[in-house]
Amino acid sequence: MLFSKLLPVCFVVFMTTSLHADDWPQWMGPNRDNVWREDGLLQTFPEGGPRVVWRVPIAGGYSGPAVANGRVYVMDYVTKENVKVDNFDRKQFSGTERVLCLNEATGKEIWKHEYPVRYRVSYPAGPRCTPNVHAGKVYTLGAEGDLYCLNAQTGEVVWSKNFPNEYQAKTPLWGFAAHPLIDGQKLICVVGGRDAHAVAFDKDTGREIWRALKTPQTGYVPPSIIDAGGVRQLILFHPSAVASVDPETGELYWSVPYEATNGAAIMTPVIEDNLLFAGSFSNNNILIELDETKPAAKPLWRDRSKKAISPVNVQPFLGDGTLYGFDQNGLMYGVELKTGDRLWQSGEPVNTKRPSNSATAFIVKNAEKFWMFNEHGELLIAKLSRQGYEEIDRVKVIEPTNNAFGRDVVWCPPAWANRKVYLRNDKECLCLDLAEN
Repeated sequence: MLFSKLLPVCFVVFMTTSLHADDWPQWMGPNRDNVWREDGLLQTFPEGGPRVVWRVPIAGGYSGPAVANGRVYVMDYVTKENVKVDNFDRKQFSGTERVLCLNEATGKEIWKHEYPVRYRVSYPAGPRCTPNVHAGKVYTLGAEGDLYCLNAQTGEVVWSKNFPNEYQAKTPLWGFAAHPLIDGQKLICVVGGRDAHAVAFDKDTGREIWRALKTPQTGYVPPSIIDAGGVRQLILFHPSAVASVDPETGELYWSVPYEATNGAAIMTPVIEDNLLFAGSFSNNNILIELDETKPAAKPLWRDRSKKAISPVNVQPFLGDGTLYGFDQNGLMYGVELKTGDRLWQSGEPVNTKRPSNSATAFIVKNAEKFWMFNEHGELLIAKLSRQGYEEIDRVKVIEPTNNAFGRDVVWCPPAWANRKVYLRNDKECLCLDLAEN
């Protein structure tokens, strides 16, 4: 009799402890690979959509939330001016960039750090980079090159840099958008100074450790680290080359020439085995073969025609030799990595019969499924394979509040943490419960 009474309790304890939960402390998640490793998630959406845990007002921006240690960190831009424009002529806008720290459970503001900034960037809605939370600090990069290291608990400034002032860096047309990378004691940033495309700072003090590469244009590509040729390599993809440097010293390993249209090198190169793919606007796609015995590389193919994909707003996902992503034409493709051949195409993720320029749906993989958040403010559950796109379910969760190419959009990457999704537009940030039970 006692055993029968204890059994339900034991079962509940077992179910609770067997589930896996994770934070989302930086752009693309804990491992910066757009893989969501939690379990116990919804298989389809309930009628009326997922439960809203909280929603709070915020201002404009493309910066995604970061979730760590019971807090949510997000950036925005407060201004009285109309910044709902895709302004290509660098008009000036005055306002205030903010770093907001919210309670993960309630959305209540814990602290905020703010500073005045004048924008001269295209699409001036707000900051681009997701905060990076690490070892008691949060690192943020604003659209005009204001880099801050803040105490994650209090918001107190630990150290700061301004790239245009300290490195004579020119703000790129679409703003500073390369998410800083933590590597050991280093915070590695794409700066864009005359002799400092990338700079490694001591993450605790801001002291410069090294600087690397002279590049005529900065681009927007976040730095990434791979293991290849028997060493760790820091990949710096910029409008003139795909380059590799020693992450400890900044010394060049190799460089493969490249030419990006309008400086639009945006995606982080993806790698599988010894193949590395990079692509950008106007079908400037390249597949690079990495030497397996030493840090060296050579191009396998380049293509300016309708082959592979030209990513603009969305980081593509690579797995099992197949590349999944959105082309600048607004269609999603499945692509065979080795050849660049397109296996299939679909406009369904962005729910349009006629593709729209730079149509956007952010992609994360969870077990055998993929979750997406599209520019219409919809969450999607789908399967992606070499055979095609198979949608399981979708639901509208937030309104598009910005504009691009004459249509309303929301272009902000979500955070997927603790069986919830954290979303924002230019008016609010909200938390939705995605737990199965």
